Amino acid sequence: MKQIKKILCLALVLGTALSGCGNGDKADAYGNFEADETVVSAQANGQLLSFGVEEGQRVEAGQVLGQIDTLALSLRKASLRARQKVVDLKKPLFRSEIEVLKTQLRTAETEQRRIRKLFAGKATTQQKLDRVNGQVDVLKKQIASVRSNFLSIEGEHEALEAQVAQVEDQIQKAAVINPAPGTVLYKLAEAGELTAVGKPLYRIADLSVLELKAYFMETQLAALKIGQSVTVKIDGVNGEMKNYSGIVSWVASEAEFTPKTIQTKEERVNLVYAVKIRVKNDGSLKIGMPAEVWL
Repeated sequence: MKQIKKILCLALVLGTALSGCGNGDKADAYGNFEADETVVSAQANGQLLSFGVEEGQRVEAGQVLGQIDTLALSLRKASLRARQKVVDLKKPLFRSEIEVLKTQLRTAETEQRRIRKLFAGKATTQQKLDRVNGQVDVLKKQIASVRSNFLSIEGEHEALEAQVAQVEDQIQKAAVINPAPGTVLYKLAEAGELTAVGKPLYRIADLSVLELKAYFMETQLAALKIGQSVTVKIDGVNGEMKNYSGIVSWVASEAEFTPKTIQTKEERVNLVYAVKIRVKNDGSLKIGMPAEVWL
């Protein structure tokens, strides 16, 4: 009987010693998976004529996923082009008028030079010289005025061209173009609905790599550094844990109160540091899924 008790005591001591090595069955930190989500919004006003988006769909950057009605924009563009044509028709008239005035100015200047010579020789009167000088000045002012009107027409043409470019930009933005590769998380609109600039249409995230945001005690920070490899575990089938390799990508510079996701009540009264760990997703990881971190 004494021999049996001795064996049992030895086993208890060994069990206690073994359980004191490392962390045992307790993870170093706990957290949940996150992803950088992008909300894609409408960039034009109008009816959503088509919208080929489904939740869970994989989309690529530059992929056209929908079309907003552009009829009003197309009509405005046509109106602006028509106004441009009217403006452009005035240009030849102004050019022709300038040429006529230039011809008249050359004639007047020739006459002016002749009168000046006569006046210098006292063969004509001051009145005739003043008259011809006045004619030359009037023609020069008329040419300057017509040139100013011509420049005004040029400016109107350029202003209309800028408005056309603006409308064309709005027409291009009426196409719903996906900005980045990812998976559609939420569909926030349906074809046939009216939409407006800034109204959310759908939300996407790149799920190929997720970030686990976990919380570590201050005493654990010395064992953590950016770029470090760690083991991440999630609940698997049949009660077994599924292991992943993760890379520490960010460590908070300031402590914060422990979130309720920390497992024990004792740990929740302490300050902890948030740490983000990038984990390559094999399809099993989901946003919000809890996980453990083992150093």
